[in-house]
Amino acid sequence: MNKQNRWFVLLAVIGIGFILYALIYNYMIDPRAEQFLSYKTGLKRELHLPVWLNVMYVHVAFACIAMASGLLNFSNRLLEKKRNLHRMNGYVYVLSVFLVVLTSGYMVPYATGGKLSSMGFNELNIIWPLITITALVHIRKKRIVRHRNWMIRSYAFCFTNLAIHLLTFVGQQGFGLDYVTSYTCGVYGSIVLLLLIPELIIRASSAPKDAQRRFRNL
Repeated sequence: MNKQNRWFVLLAVIGIGFILYALIYNYMIDPRAEQFLSYKTGLKRELHLPVWLNVMYVHVAFACIAMASGLLNFSNRLLEKKRNLHRMNGYVYVLSVFLVVLTSGYMVPYATGGKLSSMGFNELNIIWPLITITALVHIRKKRIVRHRNWMIRSYAFCFTNLAIHLLTFVGQQGFGLDYVTSYTCGVYGSIVLLLLIPELIIRASSAPKDAQRRFRNL
């Protein structure tokens, strides 16, 4: 198994696992988000629970679609044999990203940790679509390697929720911080991680030698 395939298998295992967890937890185990909402104290505006929950369901659904469609488009086999599907799936990814950001925009004022956390989420909601648009511009101009690298950067933000909760856990268990403080640190820490990790991956993995041949007819 070459380096490209190893990266894809690892990404698939993490991505599929997280999708299953998000769907099961948010739609079956805790569909009313009671545990998460219990940390939202001292809100400055009233949270309309039915509306918030419906927005959350849409947010989770399109986050999972973005993760799945992005993963599919990293498949070398799809690039070689189903170029039209790759192209259409790419637009599904872009649309899903913007719907995730849109729904996040509604939930940001109610973020755990108050205004400080909200500011972090606003930064995420600016960075992710900008990176995604950059990737789209590069493929429209047939800049294959640049498109691939910017898609790696964009796809990393599909793991925002995972990164936040992982860092929250570390803050609580490793440093003894309370949940709200750990969560706020997790929001900002995730921005750093999700910008840094793709750069390490890009440096560690070389672009396929035949990338131009695969993409030239896209």
